Amino acid sequence: MAEKKKWNARDLPDLAGRTAVVTGANSGIGLRAAQALAAAGAHVVFAVRDPERGEAAARTANGSTEVRRLDLADLSSVREFAAAWDRPLDLLINNAGVMMLPERRTADGFEMQFGTNHLGHFALTNLLLPYVTDRVVTLSSGLHRGGSGVIDFDDLNSTANYSPTGAYAQSKLANLLFTLELQRRLTEAGSRVRALAAHPGYAATNLQSHTGNPLLRGFMWIGNRVMAQPDTAGALPTLYAATQDLPGASYVGPDGLGESRGGPTLVGRSRAASDPVAAKRLWEASEELTGVRFPAGVGARG
Repeated sequence: MAEKKKWNARDLPDLAGRTAVVTGANSGIGLRAAQALAAAGAHVVFAVRDPERGEAAARTANGSTEVRRLDLADLSSVREFAAAWDRPLDLLINNAGVMMLPERRTADGFEMQFGTNHLGHFALTNLLLPYVTDRVVTLSSGLHRGGSGVIDFDDLNSTANYSPTGAYAQSKLANLLFTLELQRRLTEAGSRVRALAAHPGYAATNLQSHTGNPLLRGFMWIGNRVMAQPDTAGALPTLYAATQDLPGASYVGPDGLGESRGGPTLVGRSRAASDPVAAKRLWEASEELTGVRFPAGVGARG
């Protein structure tokens, strides 16, 4: 029996007339996803911290693009980006992220990984949600199972015994809990908008080069060249989650050994990432930290 053909970017539907925002679209998986969406006909907004790099990246896409500045580590930048938005938005892809950094703080004083990977996207999503017509896709990681394996609600900003890997794992677990609670709220509001999550497996990107540990950087450099799949393959779960008819709160990743590589498919998550009580508690804590709340009237609009 012939092996079933794996889904790839050539299987994307016609996206003409649709608009997508991709955060962190200047490199890596975000760039590959943005390029594929533009090639399929979507108008793609490269939401990036450095507009000059974003313009260079956008020029590599074959299709309709624009570049807008967005620094997820600064809530004033997130608010500015959202305040300038004035049209329907079909796809919001929360892709940008930082990984295993030395201890740093965002402009608002949050631990950098939690603040960028989770809180920045939390605020952006809720501020843009009145315009979203189809779905929100948020990038997590298989490493959401790492660290303590749960959200430390007594130390969300990792001020005690900071661990770069533990803080990263907490931020990626937060991405999945955010997706779970966002979908619950959308359903409760009667909205047709769906919230989904994806992870790229082990994909070769420049994300790994930004860790502050030289030994870890060296190990990842070798891994990128020996074990990792290319970033084009790493972007497939994002594209699959963004365009295929999947249930809300679905989680998409590679179908290969250990979910490290392969074609996109629905994958499992840790028990902690499926906890609705923790998801609701994290949402409420995130509202307090960012000052941004789930917008009223979403169900009436989409």
